[in-house]
Amino acid sequence: MSETTRRRGGGRAGRRAARAASTESAPYLVRRTPPVDIVDDEGLEQIERNAETILSEVGIAFQDFPEALELWRAAGADIDGELVKCPPGLCRQIVQDNAPAAYTQHARNPARNVMVGGDATVFAPNYGSPFVMDLDRGRRYATLEDFCNVVKLAYALPQLHHSGGTVCEPVDVPVNKRHLDMVYAHLRYSDKPFMGSVTAAERAADSVEMARIAFGGDLADRTVMTSLINVSSPMRWDAPMLGAATTYARANQACIMSPFILAGAMSPVTVAGLAAQALAEALSGMAYLQLVRPGAPVVFGTFASSMSMATGAPTFGTPEAGQAIHVMASLARRVGVPFRSGGQFTSSKLPDAQAAYESAHTLLPTMQAGVNFVLHAAGWQEGGLALGYEKLILDADQLGAMEIWARGVDVSENGQAMEAFRTNAHGDHFLGNPHTLANFETAFWRSDISDAASYEQWSEEGSLSAGQRANARWKQLLADYEPPPIDDAVDAELRDYVARRKAEMPDEIG
Repeated sequence: MSETTRRRGGGRAGRRAARAASTESAPYLVRRTPPVDIVDDEGLEQIERNAETILSEVGIAFQDFPEALELWRAAGADIDGELVKCPPGLCRQIVQDNAPAAYTQHARNPARNVMVGGDATVFAPNYGSPFVMDLDRGRRYATLEDFCNVVKLAYALPQLHHSGGTVCEPVDVPVNKRHLDMVYAHLRYSDKPFMGSVTAAERAADSVEMARIAFGGDLADRTVMTSLINVSSPMRWDAPMLGAATTYARANQACIMSPFILAGAMSPVTVAGLAAQALAEALSGMAYLQLVRPGAPVVFGTFASSMSMATGAPTFGTPEAGQAIHVMASLARRVGVPFRSGGQFTSSKLPDAQAAYESAHTLLPTMQAGVNFVLHAAGWQEGGLALGYEKLILDADQLGAMEIWARGVDVSENGQAMEAFRTNAHGDHFLGNPHTLANFETAFWRSDISDAASYEQWSEEGSLSAGQRANARWKQLLADYEPPPIDDAVDAELRDYVARRKAEMPDEIG
């Protein structure tokens, strides 16, 4: 490679690095554009009536959790074994009378507090994958090292507002102890907001206690965790999730009450049928937590996608899944609570063209629908079975573009650019116009990963694909990583708590 080429490539790479280093990390997006409704009021009202029929005639099971049944009985529901049937309107009324329309999730660094609800959108990374994948080592089981790496990357990427939860599953740690390491990693290697453990009530209690330590010894009713509680669709809440949700609600910690639906398997195949079921499931969960603690923050969640009717395999990035995001977001606004959905989903095993277009088909409806909390916003690969290191970087890059999308069109005096017309010679280009010169650095969103160079320059610089550029980027981010500050005494107390809790129980392999 010639000295000229090295100078040119280094300059472009240097400018890219400087832009990345100077990027201000907004704590969350504020959407200036109104959300898009794709179903009219009459259609939404019909879906709501169908959901009330499900709640009152079909019922929702609250399995192996007598406390929930007693609370429902006292609230006026009909209890048949573990099946709860609510009179029409009961769940909605309980939620609307008690649940906040928006809430602040406090971060260890107050500058990173996020608002969940209203016109805010919060991006959180991938969740729950047992495998990780990168271009060097391929697909493999995730380890605690991978978990910590992803937390560090999420901390370093300004496009991600939230540290997430189980960003990948560290299978090298016993199943009953790994939540301690995961919560510690979020608290030590990031100061962004995070999610707690939900696989058992006692693990949720550990999360609350560790948060208490990290936040100075007393949460003082501050909401410092937003955690994911999944319905066992169709129409069942199981005891582990109910136990965790109950623990969090009592501590005033937020819960995303989220149906997990692959249409055709866990719901009817139609978008309207899926929406009615998801609304019934989410309402029942959110209402239950208001019975536990009135005013506890809740999020109306959905994870909805389709499946292949030929093979039974989950499919992602389909138009029906995008429609479901829009419909459920509209229904959540009518309930009056924050909404979780969307992300960047793909069935692809690699960070390739399929991954890009399927992810885009999920991300754009997510933004247009006005989703408040976006889980799986970056890193999702292989239908959620794997977190992709390169995909995490590529997805984060696209989240940066969504910040511009969320701002809407600038119609300020500068945005109208009338002075440019008045000062430009007729027929001349605008490249040298004072308005262009004043705005050229910020005029357009610029990707840190995409390559817009000439073929010759791209070839001289190694003919790298987007995935290869992302590979270099995550490695550089980890090499440059510096942990956020934490009080030594607090860190010592956290580590002591983890060690003590681990010593109190034998390893469980599962």
